[in-house]
Amino acid sequence: MDYKLYDEYILLQALLKEVGIIQSGGAIKGFLQEFPVFFNGEKEERRRKKIRIGDVISIPSQNATITIVAPTEDEQKQYEEDKAEKERVAKLVKQLNAQNKQGKTKAIPSAKTPKNKKKKAPVRFPGT
Repeated sequence: MDYKLYDEYILLQALLKEVGIIQSGGAIKGFLQEFPVFFNGEKEERRRKKIRIGDVISIPSQNATITIVAPTEDEQKQYEEDKAEKERVAKLVKQLNAQNKQGKTKAIPSAKTPKNKKKKAPVRFPGT
């Protein structure tokens, strides 16, 4: 299986999660203890091992070999455009949430007792 790496590197646990070998990043520790994982032919036990273009990951128990390859120029350009769009949308959502929060705090009066009401004295029972 070929994996196209768009960034400088990817961590081993993120790679295995992304290709669907493990279900979560937390599962990597047990997975590495139970199944041998080979990085360029050598057994690897570090879950935060940085994987770069040209590296090969082998997992014999899963019959899986993952080769890290570089994307084409068009794929890299599309990835950068998608990434920029996601960042733009996230920034816009953050601004809208902040505006919405400010609008709600001004529009809704506090649920506390009105200022013109006096505090009532607590009820006292005979003999206390």
